[in-house]
Amino acid sequence: MQIIATDKAPQAIGPYSQAIVVDGILYTSGQIALNPEGELIDGGVADQTRQVLNNLSAVLEEAGGTLNDVIKTTIFLANMEDFVRVNEVYEEFFGDHRPARSTVAVKTLPKEVLVEIDCIAKPGISL
Repeated sequence: MQIIATDKAPQAIGPYSQAIVVDGILYTSGQIALNPEGELIDGGVADQTRQVLNNLSAVLEEAGGTLNDVIKTTIFLANMEDFVRVNEVYEEFFGDHRPARSTVAVKTLPKEVLVEIDCIAKPGISL
């Protein structure tokens, strides 16, 4: 097991790692709209989603991968009415790459953010 940590994404706000690699598979912790300094970014769900995906990209990069190596994502939304807007930003980052995905509505998220995303990837495979 290898712990992945980068200062290009916010540090964990609890007793967990940004990501772990086991048998060549990367499992990220959920990322929220904190900048690398740990400050919550201003803006709506689109701005928060961009920051979340930038954070995930930084963690993937530290592990030797990119968003093209992502196998599956899970999106947690504070409001399912934001689904379409999150999809628009998600597509900006993933383009034609279509990893498997689950999206769930939750009652609340850490720091009252609007979106949290985690992923599973295999760095270096570029699906």
